Amino acid sequence: MSAFEWMAWTAPTAAFFLGIAGLLAGMTVWQWISPTRLRQGLLPMPTTRGDRLFIGLLASAFLHLAWLGLTPFSPLIALGLSALLLLIVMRFG
Repeated sequence: MSAFEWMAWTAPTAAFFLGIAGLLAGMTVWQWISPTRLRQGLLPMPTTRGDRLFIGLLASAFLHLAWLGLTPFSPLIALGLSALLLLIVMRFG
């Protein structure tokens, strides 16, 4: 059995993980170019860019789980809502 044979690597799965890796790489470069500082936004605590990214990704995961469990609609709608949610948390959080 090869190292990756046990997991079902589909194109959407690979795109998801590549997207997360791209976000992390982009945030690393951004941190290197312009170091972050704590700021207070809509969230009830001061956060850095990395904190807001983590909170946004967690919120997106919960939104997807709720969407899949509670609605019969396409997950692509949840993807759009999650992207919007992540942008709002990153900008205003």
